[in-house]
Amino acid sequence: MGFTVETRTVDGRTTALGAAGHFTLVVDRPAKDGGGGLGFNGGQLLYLAVAGCVSNDLFREAAAAGITLERVHVRVHGDFTGDPAVSAPIQYEVELSGDAPADRLRELVDHVDAIAEIPNSLRGGTRVHLSAVTVTT
Repeated sequence: MGFTVETRTVDGRTTALGAAGHFTLVVDRPAKDGGGGLGFNGGQLLYLAVAGCVSNDLFREAAAAGITLERVHVRVHGDFTGDPAVSAPIQYEVELSGDAPADRLRELVDHVDAIAEIPNSLRGGTRVHLSAVTVTT
């Protein structure tokens, strides 16, 4: 399965709508950095991708193991440093509850940590490259 996502600015502002199929969210720069401060910035989206992937994978893998999860809370910490800025190491924490013993839930988290697509893509240094530019005047 392939993915395509896009952003389109709104009314000549820094604010953009991010879309993936029929799902949308607001992307923007913080007001202190010249943006409208109306949505997620890129760094937040990167860290949210980690949290979302881990959460989704916990539910998928729990179901496959016959475990029903009642609550999942994933908290991701990170920052950007340098010039140009790049992400410092990313850390995440998981809190969860479900209908399995604590040791099985911890094993589930360890399993997901080993297989989660977004964290593994970052750990492996997925290549990102610019493939086209179109300029209109």
